[in-house]
Amino acid sequence: MNTSEAKRASNKNLAESVCKALEARGFHALYAENAKAACESALEMIEDGATVGIPGTVTVREIGLPERLVEKGCRIYEHWLSNMTPEERVSALLNELQADWFLTSANALSMDGTIVNIDGMGNRVSAMSWAPGKILYIIGVNKITPDVHSALSRARSIASPPNALRNGRKTPCVTTGRCMDCNSPDRICRVVTMIERAPMGRDCRVIIVGEELGY
Repeated sequence: MNTSEAKRASNKNLAESVCKALEARGFHALYAENAKAACESALEMIEDGATVGIPGTVTVREIGLPERLVEKGCRIYEHWLSNMTPEERVSALLNELQADWFLTSANALSMDGTIVNIDGMGNRVSAMSWAPGKILYIIGVNKITPDVHSALSRARSIASPPNALRNGRKTPCVTTGRCMDCNSPDRICRVVTMIERAPMGRDCRVIIVGEELGY
């Protein structure tokens, strides 16, 4: 077995182990070997013509899912579009929350199946906690951490600095590359959630991908 084969096998074993932990916590979880397989699995789940909310997630866009959903006749709501007016952005945020499906990723996922996220506005994490539609997380194997403590650390010090940089924020972490627990008005780490179990009465699904995706 060469190096790349060993890495793929190791990622598969890790992902399947975490899938079992997620299943025990009320999620429907599956493993996808790569981004293409993850995209195909998501397309099989989401009905033709469904409404789909896509918040600020690099991973979902990285695997090319929004474009494929449009081909299925789905209506996509996303507040990320650069030419939106403030009113249009608020409308998109509300439509994301109320869509048939809410597609997102995670800043970190602990081995025991706890999903950790940090938000600036709270729109993404609020929809993870409650929304009338189904939720699908697509999470790269690079997001998996040994425990909740390391998941919180990853969310702050690994995921947040490049996110702040991408969004043009003027925070200390943009300069240092690590969380400084700042009090900057541009701070994007404002609302932290730990999803320990699938929320009551909700169809919650997770695809763990055996590749590095997102931040």
